[in-house]
Amino acid sequence: MSTLKVFKSLVKDSLDIITRGSIKYLIWMGFLTFVMLAGMYCYSIQLEEGLIVTGMTDRVSWGLYISNFTFLVGVAAAAVMLVMPTYVLKDIDFKQAVLIGEGLAVAALVMCLAFVVADMGGPSVLWHMIPGIGVFNFPDSMLAWDVIVLNGYLFINISIPFYILFKHYQGKEANAKVYVPGAILSVFWAVGIHLVTAFLYQGLQARPFWNNALLGPRFLASAFAAGPALIILVLAIIRTFTSFKIEDKTIKKIALIVTVAAQINLIMLVSELFKEFYSPTHHSESAIYLFFGLEGKTALLPWIWTAISLNVLATVLLTVSTLRNNFKVLYFCCFMLFVAIWIEKGFGLIVPGFIPGPYGKISEYMPTGIEIGVTLGIWALGAFVFTILAKTAIGIETGELRFKAKND
Repeated sequence: MSTLKVFKSLVKDSLDIITRGSIKYLIWMGFLTFVMLAGMYCYSIQLEEGLIVTGMTDRVSWGLYISNFTFLVGVAAAAVMLVMPTYVLKDIDFKQAVLIGEGLAVAALVMCLAFVVADMGGPSVLWHMIPGIGVFNFPDSMLAWDVIVLNGYLFINISIPFYILFKHYQGKEANAKVYVPGAILSVFWAVGIHLVTAFLYQGLQARPFWNNALLGPRFLASAFAAGPALIILVLAIIRTFTSFKIEDKTIKKIALIVTVAAQINLIMLVSELFKEFYSPTHHSESAIYLFFGLEGKTALLPWIWTAISLNVLATVLLTVSTLRNNFKVLYFCCFMLFVAIWIEKGFGLIVPGFIPGPYGKISEYMPTGIEIGVTLGIWALGAFVFTILAKTAIGIETGELRFKAKND
C-alpha cells in the first residue's frame, strides 16, 4: 500500500472522528469555538486600533500576553518528564500517558506562538524576523534563539507522535530506531526552550528583578511542577469521559514528579526572597513593590500572595504521601499548583520587572477587557487543538481507527 494512500485515509478518518461524539463533547467543542470567535473579535479591535487598546504602555511594555507566553513555554517543556522515562528509560507505566503529554506540548507551543503574534501587534510584522527579508539577527539576538528552539521543539513534538500513531493506524509497531534518537534530542531541547526564555529576561541588565542567576533553574523547576500537574488533570478527564485507560500507578508516578519539582520550586522561592529582603538595595524595589507595595501602589499584592498561599498549601499536601495518593486531594492540589505558578510566572514575574521604571516612576499595569478576550481566545485555541489531537490519538490507540480494518 502506498504511504500517501494511508495518509489520506488517516486524515479522512481523523476528520470523521473529531466531528462526531457525545453531547458533552459537542457542547465542549461548541463552547471553545464561541470563545475563539470572541477572541478573534477582540483581536480585530486590536488590529484596527493598535496596542493602545491594551493596558500596556511604553513603561510596562509586556503584560498579559508575554506572561502567558512565559508560563506556556514551561507547560510545553514539561512533556519531557513523560518522554524521558517512556522512550529513554523504557518505563511502561508512562507509555499510555506520553502521547497525551506530547499533544499537550503541541497545544502549548501553538498558544506560545499565538501570544507572541498578539503581543507584536499583528502578523503583518512577522516578516521582519524572516532571514534574508528582515533582520533575524542570529546568533546575537536571544529572541532569534527563542524562535529557533520553540519552532524546533514544536516540530519534534509533532513528528514523533505522528510517526508512532501513523504506524499504529496501520496495525504495525513503530521502529524504535527511528523515533528514539528524536526523543533523546527532545529531552535536551525541552530544557533548552525554557532556559533560552529565561536568558531573554536574565540578559536585560537594566531590569535587576530579572537579572538573577537563579531564574533559569527556577523556570525549569516551576515548569516541571505546573506542566505535569496539568497533565494529571487532563488524564483524569480522559479517564472519566473516554475508553482510554490510564493506570493509577501512572498518575501516581507523575504526581511524584510534580511533588519533587514543587518542593524544589518552593526552596528556590525562599532563596530569592532571602536575597531580595535580607540585605535590600535599590535593586530590590521591584520585589518590594510585588510583595508589599511601593508608594501606595499595591495592584499585584492580591495576586502574588494568593499564588504563594496556593503554592505552599499544594506543596505541603502533596508531600504527605497518603494525601497525594488520594486522587481527589491530588487533583485539587494539581489545580492549585497550576494556578499558583501561572500567577507567579505571569504577573509575578513579567510586570514587576518594569516597576519602578528607570527613573523611579511607578506606572502600574492592569489588563483591559480586550487583552483578556484575546487571551481567553488563545487558550480556547490551545484547548481546541489539544482536543482534536487527543481524540485522534485515543481513537488510534484504542483501535477505533485502523486502516486495515477499514479496507478488509
